[in-house]
Amino acid sequence: MTPIPSRGLYAITSAADTDPARLVNRVGAAIDGGAVMIQYRGKDRADGERRIAASLLLDTCRSRRVPLIVNDDPVLAAEIGADGVHVGRDDGDLRSARRIVGERCIVGVSCYDRLDLALAAAGKGATYVAFGSFFSSRTKPHAAPAPIRLLADAREKLDLPIVAIGGITARNGAALIEAGADFIAAIDGVFGGDDVEHAARGFAALFP
Repeated sequence: MTPIPSRGLYAITSAADTDPARLVNRVGAAIDGGAVMIQYRGKDRADGERRIAASLLLDTCRSRRVPLIVNDDPVLAAEIGADGVHVGRDDGDLRSARRIVGERCIVGVSCYDRLDLALAAAGKGATYVAFGSFFSSRTKPHAAPAPIRLLADAREKLDLPIVAIGGITARNGAALIEAGADFIAAIDGVFGGDDVEHAARGFAALFP
C-alpha cells in the first residue's frame, strides 16, 4: 500500500475520459504535473469497464508511488488492491467500508458543508475528511455551498488530513489552503482541458 501523503493536489478522474488508454495517459500527466493522490471516479461505467480502468490506473499509480483511491466502491477497491476508497453519504457505512478494504487502506469520507459529519467520521476511523463545494462546480452544480471558515473550524477540532473540493482552480485554491485544507481536490480543473500536466502544475504550485 502507498500511504497517504501529507498535502498536495488530489486529482479526481473525469467521467468524460471513458477510453482506458486515454484515462491512463491523462492520469500520468496529472502525476507528472504534481498530483500526489488520484481518485478513480467511474460510477457511470459498467462493472467490467470500471475494473479494467481501475486496474490500469493502479499500475500507473503504483509505478509512481502515488496512492489510488476508488470512489464509492469498497468492493472494487479491495478486489484490485487499491490504496483506498472514498465514500459519501449514499455509499454505505464507513465502518463497513473499512472492514471490506482492511485496516491499512485509506478511507476518505465526504462531509459536504457539515463539521458534525467530519467529527463522526473521525470517530469511526476515517483517514481523511472532505468538505465542499466551496465554489460553483460543473461536476456537482447542486451541491450545498460550504463556507471557507469551515476549514479553519475543522482544523481546530480534527487531527486528520482535510480535503477541499468543489469548483477549485489554481486561482482560487490558495485561500482554502490558508484556511486549513491539506489537499485540493479537482476534477474539471485538472482534466477539463487538453494540457493536464500544465493544469496540475498550477495546482501544485499552491503548495510551498
